[in-house]
Amino acid sequence: MSTTHRGTERGEACEIRRFWTGLNLPGLIDVHTHFMPDRVLRKVWDYFDTSGPMLGGLAWPITYRREEAERVALLHDFGVRAFTSMLYPHKPGMARWLNNWAADFAHRTPTCLHTATLYPEPDTTAYVQEALTAGARIFKAHIQVGAYDPADEQLDAAWGLLTETGTPVVMLCGSGPAPGKHTGPEPVTRLLARHPRLRLIIAHMGMPEYEEFLDLAEHYDQVHLDTTMAFTDFTESFMPFPAKALPRLADLGNRILLGTDFPNTPYPYIHQLQALEQLNLGRDWLRAVCHNNAASLFHL
Repeated sequence: MSTTHRGTERGEACEIRRFWTGLNLPGLIDVHTHFMPDRVLRKVWDYFDTSGPMLGGLAWPITYRREEAERVALLHDFGVRAFTSMLYPHKPGMARWLNNWAADFAHRTPTCLHTATLYPEPDTTAYVQEALTAGARIFKAHIQVGAYDPADEQLDAAWGLLTETGTPVVMLCGSGPAPGKHTGPEPVTRLLARHPRLRLIIAHMGMPEYEEFLDLAEHYDQVHLDTTMAFTDFTESFMPFPAKALPRLADLGNRILLGTDFPNTPYPYIHQLQALEQLNLGRDWLRAVCHNNAASLFHL
């Protein structure tokens, strides 16, 4: 890491620590951070560098393009008490391999909430059970990249297992920044009709179908939303959150969770926190979102 980067990130770490200490919190809990096998992550970064179709043609520089150990250390410097290793398959036969990697990463990274993933294929139920037995505490489903229907019958028994165990699932299912074949609220509505107690965390606040996913959270008391990239200047420039929905955010304050997309953000980590603060929903709301809701959900 260059001297310039080290100096900038030390300054940012101080800002972030001032943010959470000012709220009388012991730190932050971030439910949406990405760690994955190095060659997979490099391909993801290459995709961002070329503004691939799933990014809607947006220019998207990676702010924290660092080696794995440096990224972990940086989150620790920021005061992130717990984080995830969000990873996802885009084809059959990939999920079990990713889950094995994630189990090892969680073993050598105690602050990581052991993360797993899934994909519709004949052995989905078996490897989801294997991951749960190995200690997985949260799952990631990426409907846009995976290009599958979350209500696919091959996933049904796995959703049942995750519902039964109360295991949260972070699902990228909104149609932003570019729609996919199965994105949007309709497939998720069908899934929840079948598994109404599934502990679902809608990534990116459901961008851009914010209000439709708020509807689901209001209807199903196990549905949560994460803040990943929402409310930031970057996202507000092309998919703004509707101001009229802010009171609904306040009312759902016990089911909104901090997520950031670290390390893949096109802006500094502190900006996500400042964007939440600028919603002016109060210190209690910020404390719940930035730490307490996730602490309760994961028994930390």
